[in-house]
Amino acid sequence: MSKCHWWRDAVIYQVYVRSFLDSTGDGVGDLAGVRAGLPYLKKLGVDGIWLSPFYPSPQADHGYDVADYCDVDPLFGDLAEFDGLVAAAHRLGIKVLLDIVPNHCSSAHPWFREALASPPGSAARARFHFADGRGPDGSEPPNNWHAMFGGPAWSRVTEADGRPGQWYLHMFTPEQPDWNWRNPAIPAEFDRILRFWLDRGVDGFRIDVAAGLFKHPALPDSDDPEADARTRDSVNPLAWNQPEVHDVWRHWRSVCDEYAARDGRERLLVGEVSVPTAREHALYVRPDELHQAFFFDLLGAPWDPDAFRKVISEAMDDIAGTGSTVTWVLNNHDQVRTVTRYGEPAPGGSGLGAARARAAALLMLALPGAAYIYQGEELGLPEVVDLPDDVLTDPIFRRTGSRARIRDGCRVPLPWSGQASPFGFTSGAESAKPWLPQPDYFAEYATERALADTRSFWHLYRDGLQLRAALPQLGEGTLRWLDSPPGVLTFVRGDDLVCAVNFGTAPVPAPVSGTPLLSSGPCPAGELPGSTAAWWINDLPVSS
Repeated sequence: MSKCHWWRDAVIYQVYVRSFLDSTGDGVGDLAGVRAGLPYLKKLGVDGIWLSPFYPSPQADHGYDVADYCDVDPLFGDLAEFDGLVAAAHRLGIKVLLDIVPNHCSSAHPWFREALASPPGSAARARFHFADGRGPDGSEPPNNWHAMFGGPAWSRVTEADGRPGQWYLHMFTPEQPDWNWRNPAIPAEFDRILRFWLDRGVDGFRIDVAAGLFKHPALPDSDDPEADARTRDSVNPLAWNQPEVHDVWRHWRSVCDEYAARDGRERLLVGEVSVPTAREHALYVRPDELHQAFFFDLLGAPWDPDAFRKVISEAMDDIAGTGSTVTWVLNNHDQVRTVTRYGEPAPGGSGLGAARARAAALLMLALPGAAYIYQGEELGLPEVVDLPDDVLTDPIFRRTGSRARIRDGCRVPLPWSGQASPFGFTSGAESAKPWLPQPDYFAEYATERALADTRSFWHLYRDGLQLRAALPQLGEGTLRWLDSPPGVLTFVRGDDLVCAVNFGTAPVPAPVSGTPLLSSGPCPAGELPGSTAAWWINDLPVSS
């Protein structure tokens, strides 16, 4: 890995703080728990961690509704604990990225409370998107936009005199009012926030809703509001991907570059960018904007070699062509876990989903660029699909009444040890319960068991990360496709490292003779079994 541009091929581990490890016994993970887990992450071999929001918040959307951007919610610790976590991570050579939420705040934020107490047209309301309603009595929303989590994107307020008044925009939930980035107070405030955390030693930021921020200044109706409501992705072109957003990232990049110039330690900006094409995605990672942006197309690709090749090729052509590197992901805190997504609806099934997830992990780690791993993927955790309605906390469920697209199933607290819940997740009494219930079968996936079993997901990830760090062919660089039989994807890194993935179920001849360096499953010499990926070093020139 380049010492100067460490981020270009870094492997970052996403820590969903409330589900990682609980140090206080209240059933919710915290910063002290993350600190206690750092040796585990060092052993795994990641280069850094991305922490989900831990700021003061009413937790309407588990911290993505921020009430104070420059403090720690007592649920997770305090600033002293945060400073200790950063120092401990740096001693181990682990970078620390924070999750920053610039598109919206909490309805409990002091500025929004001030706006509610202020009259229409006030400076306080101008920090947000307040507008008069339509119709003779203003009882209809200002436009027809839908919120990402269901329902209309507008809520009406009660004015100081008790009468129904203006409406405010919230592209997610009513508890998450959108900032008005056309108001100069907002960029100035976020400049202050960035510097607050950079001064505390963080190595960068994951930016939530990085294609958002600016809305069409006229707030017109959407041509197809039903389409906007059918997906959690950012598809409303009037509310997302406005051209002005690029000026924000240029400024943020200049702030990070300013700090890097002081001490030679490069800070990273990685954006959650949901846009229709790789070409639009590439605009966010131009040399003076974000360092990286998550490339979600691989995550959404069906288990099919042609689909994977198309996605990878487009990313390499359009994104790597900007001078950045592609930022690969197979999962995160908003998506169905990989094992389940690839075909394993529940434990005790065919094992096909697990085999495919292992193969996909090895493929991702062989690709040029950076990679992000969501916590628990290294354990092969399946999605918990049968959580009772009364424990669900996802605002999507509360807003729609539907279990479709809810995210609680991938956020169930990690199992660490033992045969019964809480599986070492919480240090509380035996009666202490994790904030989401863990199923009994989590005993099979506990980290204690995974570390002891050399055939586990954990060892596959650890071995892949070790080879990735040791082999100059991996990490940053180029990729060249090789001819493959039907159902197989094969490419070469450098001159001699070959990665092949058999997407089918029947074995095929291996593209390289000899025993592979690493494989996602048993791989006899000369053969590549179904639903398996493998890496080889080829002694002979590789022809395309």
